[in-house]
Amino acid sequence: MSQPYVTLNNGVRIPQIGFGVFQVPPETTQSVVERALEAGYRHIDTAAAYNNEAGVGAAVRASGLPRDQVFITTKLRNGEQGYGSALKAYDDSLARLGLDYADLYLIHWPNPAADKFVDSWRALERIYHEGRVRAIGVSNFLPEHLDRVLAEGTVVPAVNQIELHPTYQQRELASYCQRSSIAVEAYSPLGRGQDLDNPVVSALADKHGVSPAQVVLRWHLQRGHIVIPKSISPDRIRSNIDLAGFNLTPEEMASITALEAGNRTGNDPRTFSLSQIR
Repeated sequence: MSQPYVTLNNGVRIPQIGFGVFQVPPETTQSVVERALEAGYRHIDTAAAYNNEAGVGAAVRASGLPRDQVFITTKLRNGEQGYGSALKAYDDSLARLGLDYADLYLIHWPNPAADKFVDSWRALERIYHEGRVRAIGVSNFLPEHLDRVLAEGTVVPAVNQIELHPTYQQRELASYCQRSSIAVEAYSPLGRGQDLDNPVVSALADKHGVSPAQVVLRWHLQRGHIVIPKSISPDRIRSNIDLAGFNLTPEEMASITALEAGNRTGNDPRTFSLSQIR
Protein backbone atom coordinates (compact mmCIF):
# COMPACT_ATOMS: atom_id res chain seq x y z
CA MET A 1 0.00 0.00 0.00
CA SER A 2 1.50 3.32 -1.05
CA GLN A 3 1.58 6.13 1.46
CA PRO A 4 2.59 9.79 1.55
CA TYR A 5 6.00 11.04 2.58
CA VAL A 6 7.28 14.22 4.21
CA THR A 7 10.68 15.61 3.26
CA LEU A 8 12.65 16.68 6.33
CA ASN A 9 14.86 19.77 6.45
CA ASN A 10 17.96 17.74 5.50
CA GLY A 11 16.30 16.10 2.49
CA VAL A 12 15.52 12.77 4.14
CA ARG A 13 12.05 11.45 3.29
CA ILE A 14 9.95 10.02 6.15
CA PRO A 15 6.71 8.07 5.68
CA GLN A 16 3.97 10.38 6.92
CA ILE A 17 2.03 7.53 8.56
CA GLY A 18 4.07 5.63 11.12
CA PHE A 19 3.32 2.84 13.55
CA GLY A 20 3.92 3.50 17.26
CA VAL A 21 4.82 0.80 19.78
CA PHE A 22 4.41 2.73 23.03
CA GLN A 23 3.13 0.31 25.71
CA VAL A 24 3.36 -2.69 23.39
CA PRO A 25 4.76 -5.47 25.64
CA PRO A 26 8.26 -6.65 24.68
CA GLU A 27 7.09 -10.23 24.25
CA THR A 28 4.51 -9.29 21.62
CA THR A 29 6.33 -6.44 19.87
CA GLN A 30 7.83 -8.54 17.10
CA SER A 31 4.52 -10.08 16.05
CA VAL A 32 2.67 -6.75 16.25
CA VAL A 33 5.30 -4.94 14.18
CA GLU A 34 5.39 -7.78 11.65
CA ARG A 35 1.63 -7.34 11.27
CA ALA A 36 2.10 -3.60 10.73
CA LEU A 37 4.78 -4.14 8.11
CA GLU A 38 2.53 -6.64 6.33
CA ALA A 39 -0.24 -4.00 6.34
CA GLY A 40 2.05 -1.55 4.54
CA TYR A 41 3.65 0.56 7.27
CA ARG A 42 7.22 1.50 6.51
CA HIS A 43 7.85 3.74 9.52
CA ILE A 44 8.14 2.25 13.03
CA ASP A 45 8.49 4.48 16.10
CA THR A 46 10.04 3.06 19.27
CA ALA A 47 12.17 4.35 22.17
CA ALA A 48 14.67 3.05 24.68
CA ALA A 49 12.11 3.77 27.41
CA TYR A 50 9.55 1.44 25.79
CA ASN A 51 11.81 -1.59 26.40
CA ASN A 52 10.79 -3.11 23.08
CA GLU A 53 13.51 -2.05 20.64
CA ALA A 54 14.66 -5.67 20.29
CA GLY A 55 11.24 -6.75 19.07
CA VAL A 56 11.15 -3.94 16.52
CA GLY A 57 14.51 -4.93 15.08
CA ALA A 58 13.57 -8.61 15.01
CA ALA A 59 10.40 -7.78 13.08
CA VAL A 60 12.32 -5.76 10.50
CA ARG A 61 14.74 -8.64 9.94
CA ALA A 62 11.96 -11.23 9.81
CA SER A 63 10.00 -9.18 7.29
CA GLY A 64 12.55 -9.71 4.56
CA LEU A 65 12.22 -6.05 3.58
CA PRO A 66 15.40 -4.25 2.57
CA ARG A 67 16.66 -2.14 5.46
CA ASP A 68 16.44 1.05 3.43
CA GLN A 69 12.70 0.52 2.93
CA VAL A 70 11.84 0.70 6.65
CA PHE A 71 12.21 3.97 8.55
CA ILE A 72 13.13 3.37 12.22
CA THR A 73 12.86 6.01 14.95
CA THR A 74 14.13 5.54 18.49
CA LYS A 75 14.72 7.92 21.37
CA LEU A 76 17.13 8.88 24.15
CA ARG A 77 15.60 8.48 27.59
CA ASN A 78 15.95 11.01 30.40
CA GLY A 79 18.26 8.94 32.57
CA GLU A 80 20.84 8.74 29.78
CA GLN A 81 20.97 12.43 28.89
CA GLY A 82 24.33 14.16 28.77
CA TYR A 83 27.04 14.17 26.09
CA GLY A 84 28.90 10.95 26.85
CA SER A 85 25.80 9.16 28.11
CA ALA A 86 23.87 9.97 24.95
CA LEU A 87 26.64 8.66 22.71
CA LYS A 88 26.63 5.36 24.60
CA ALA A 89 22.83 5.23 24.70
CA TYR A 90 22.63 5.42 20.91
CA ASP A 91 25.06 2.53 20.56
CA ASP A 92 23.04 0.56 23.10
CA SER A 93 19.82 1.24 21.18
CA LEU A 94 21.41 0.02 17.95
CA ALA A 95 22.59 -3.13 19.73
CA ARG A 96 19.08 -3.84 21.02
CA LEU A 97 17.59 -3.14 17.61
CA GLY A 98 20.23 -5.28 15.93
CA LEU A 99 20.65 -2.58 13.28
CA ASP A 100 23.62 -0.61 11.97
CA TYR A 101 21.82 2.72 12.10
CA ALA A 102 18.54 4.41 13.02
CA ASP A 103 16.80 6.66 10.54
CA LEU A 104 15.78 9.18 13.20
CA TYR A 105 17.07 9.61 16.76
CA LEU A 106 15.19 11.89 19.15
CA ILE A 107 15.75 13.33 22.61
CA HIS A 108 12.62 11.93 24.22
CA TRP A 109 11.94 14.77 26.70
CA PRO A 110 13.68 18.06 27.47
CA ASN A 111 13.74 17.23 31.21
CA PRO A 112 14.64 20.83 32.05
CA ALA A 113 15.18 20.03 35.74
CA ALA A 114 18.35 18.11 34.77
CA ASP A 115 19.40 20.77 32.21
CA LYS A 116 21.29 18.28 30.05
CA PHE A 117 19.32 18.50 26.83
CA VAL A 118 21.76 20.88 25.11
CA ASP A 119 24.70 18.57 25.90
CA SER A 120 22.58 15.66 24.66
CA TRP A 121 21.84 17.57 21.47
CA ARG A 122 25.56 18.08 20.86
CA ALA A 123 26.00 14.30 21.12
CA LEU A 124 23.23 13.74 18.58
CA GLU A 125 24.90 16.28 16.30
CA ARG A 126 28.14 14.29 16.50
CA ILE A 127 26.33 11.04 15.66
CA TYR A 128 24.67 12.79 12.73
CA HIS A 129 27.88 14.36 11.40
CA GLU A 130 29.56 10.96 11.62
CA GLY A 131 26.88 9.58 9.30
CA ARG A 132 25.61 7.08 11.85
CA VAL A 133 22.00 8.31 11.82
CA ARG A 134 20.06 9.79 8.92
CA ALA A 135 18.28 12.54 10.90
CA ILE A 136 18.09 13.85 14.47
CA GLY A 137 15.34 15.61 16.33
CA VAL A 138 13.54 16.13 19.60
CA SER A 139 10.30 15.16 21.28
CA ASN A 140 8.09 17.12 23.67
CA PHE A 141 10.23 20.25 23.27
CA LEU A 142 8.45 23.53 23.89
CA PRO A 143 9.51 26.90 22.40
CA GLU A 144 11.79 27.72 25.33
CA HIS A 145 13.65 24.40 24.86
CA LEU A 146 13.86 24.80 21.09
CA ASP A 147 15.20 28.34 21.54
CA ARG A 148 18.23 26.96 23.37
CA VAL A 149 18.84 24.11 20.92
CA LEU A 150 18.73 26.52 17.99
CA ALA A 151 20.93 29.09 19.73
CA GLU A 152 23.52 26.69 21.17
CA GLY A 153 23.53 23.91 18.58
CA THR A 154 24.60 23.78 14.94
CA VAL A 155 21.93 21.47 13.47
CA VAL A 156 18.25 22.40 13.29
CA PRO A 157 16.16 19.48 14.60
CA ALA A 158 14.48 17.63 11.74
CA VAL A 159 11.44 16.70 13.82
CA ASN A 160 9.65 17.64 17.03
CA GLN A 161 7.41 14.79 18.11
CA ILE A 162 4.65 16.17 20.34
CA GLU A 163 1.23 15.28 21.67
CA LEU A 164 -1.17 16.68 19.10
CA HIS A 165 -4.78 15.80 18.30
CA PRO A 166 -8.02 17.72 17.60
CA THR A 167 -8.70 18.60 21.23
CA TYR A 168 -5.04 19.43 22.01
CA GLN A 169 -3.37 21.11 19.05
CA GLN A 170 -0.47 23.08 20.59
CA ARG A 171 -0.91 25.67 17.84
CA GLU A 172 1.77 28.08 19.05
CA LEU A 173 4.32 25.27 19.27
CA ALA A 174 3.33 23.80 15.90
CA SER A 175 3.63 27.23 14.28
CA TYR A 176 7.06 27.73 15.85
CA CYS A 177 8.22 24.41 14.41
CA GLN A 178 6.86 25.18 10.96
CA ARG A 179 8.57 28.58 10.93
CA SER A 180 11.83 26.89 11.92
CA SER A 181 11.61 24.12 9.27
CA ILE A 182 11.08 21.50 11.98
CA ALA A 183 8.56 18.84 10.97
CA VAL A 184 5.67 18.31 13.40
CA GLU A 185 5.10 14.68 14.33
CA ALA A 186 1.93 13.89 16.29
CA TYR A 187 1.89 11.22 18.97
CA SER A 188 -1.41 10.24 20.55
CA PRO A 189 -2.91 11.56 17.29
CA LEU A 190 -6.37 10.25 18.28
CA GLY A 191 -6.22 11.72 21.79
CA ARG A 192 -5.81 8.17 23.13
CA GLY A 193 -9.22 7.47 21.64
CA GLN A 194 -10.94 10.30 23.50
CA ASP A 195 -11.43 12.43 20.37
CA LEU A 196 -13.18 9.69 18.42
CA ASP A 197 -16.54 10.00 20.17
CA ASN A 198 -16.93 13.67 19.32
CA PRO A 199 -20.17 14.26 17.35
CA VAL A 200 -18.32 16.28 14.70
CA VAL A 201 -15.90 13.43 14.06
CA SER A 202 -18.66 10.81 14.14
CA ALA A 203 -20.78 12.75 11.62
CA LEU A 204 -17.85 13.08 9.22
CA ALA A 205 -17.09 9.38 9.55
CA ASP A 206 -20.67 8.54 8.62
CA LYS A 207 -20.61 10.99 5.71
CA HIS A 208 -17.42 9.55 4.20
CA GLY A 209 -18.11 5.91 5.08
CA VAL A 210 -14.92 5.58 7.13
CA SER A 211 -14.04 5.16 10.80
CA PRO A 212 -13.71 8.11 13.21
CA ALA A 213 -10.00 7.30 13.52
CA GLN A 214 -9.58 7.58 9.76
CA VAL A 215 -11.26 10.99 9.82
CA VAL A 216 -8.90 12.30 12.50
CA LEU A 217 -5.82 10.81 10.84
CA ARG A 218 -6.87 12.33 7.51
CA TRP A 219 -7.15 15.72 9.28
CA HIS A 220 -3.56 15.29 10.48
CA LEU A 221 -2.26 14.39 7.03
CA GLN A 222 -3.95 17.34 5.38
CA ARG A 223 -2.40 19.64 8.01
CA GLY A 224 1.04 18.25 7.13
CA HIS A 225 1.63 16.35 10.37
CA ILE A 226 3.54 13.09 10.53
CA VAL A 227 1.38 10.69 12.57
CA ILE A 228 2.18 7.56 14.58
CA PRO A 229 -1.08 5.84 15.54
CA LYS A 230 -0.75 2.76 17.71
CA SER A 231 -2.97 -0.31 17.85
CA ILE A 232 -2.60 -4.04 18.38
CA SER A 233 -5.91 -4.79 16.65
CA PRO A 234 -5.29 -6.23 13.15
CA ASP A 235 -8.34 -4.42 11.75
CA ARG A 236 -7.31 -1.05 13.20
CA ILE A 237 -3.71 -1.52 12.13
CA ARG A 238 -4.94 -1.90 8.55
CA SER A 239 -7.56 0.86 8.64
CA ASN A 240 -5.24 3.44 10.23
CA ILE A 241 -2.99 3.38 7.18
CA ASP A 242 -5.84 3.19 4.64
CA LEU A 243 -6.39 6.93 4.26
CA ALA A 244 -6.04 7.56 0.54
CA GLY A 245 -9.64 7.00 -0.50
CA PHE A 246 -11.14 10.28 0.73
CA ASN A 247 -10.34 13.92 1.44
CA LEU A 248 -11.79 16.42 3.88
CA THR A 249 -13.08 19.70 2.48
CA PRO A 250 -11.76 22.99 3.89
CA GLU A 251 -15.04 23.35 5.82
CA GLU A 252 -14.72 19.85 7.26
CA MET A 253 -11.10 20.50 8.21
CA ALA A 254 -12.14 23.71 9.96
CA SER A 255 -14.87 21.90 11.91
CA ILE A 256 -12.28 19.50 13.35
CA THR A 257 -9.76 22.27 14.02
CA ALA A 258 -12.49 24.06 16.01
CA LEU A 259 -12.51 21.19 18.55
CA GLU A 260 -9.45 22.55 20.40
CA ALA A 261 -10.13 22.22 24.14
CA GLY A 262 -6.73 22.02 25.84
CA ASN A 263 -7.18 18.30 26.55
CA ARG A 264 -3.63 17.14 27.20
CA THR A 265 -3.57 13.38 27.85
CA GLY A 266 0.15 12.98 28.56
CA ASN A 267 2.85 14.49 30.74
CA ASP A 268 3.85 18.16 30.90
CA PRO A 269 7.27 18.70 29.25
CA ARG A 270 8.04 21.49 31.71
CA THR A 271 7.93 19.12 34.68
CA PHE A 272 8.32 15.52 33.44
CA SER A 273 11.63 14.24 34.82
CA LEU A 274 11.38 10.49 35.39
CA SER A 275 14.56 8.65 34.41
CA GLN A 276 12.50 6.31 32.15
CA ILE A 277 14.85 3.50 33.10
CA ARG A 278 13.22 0.43 34.57
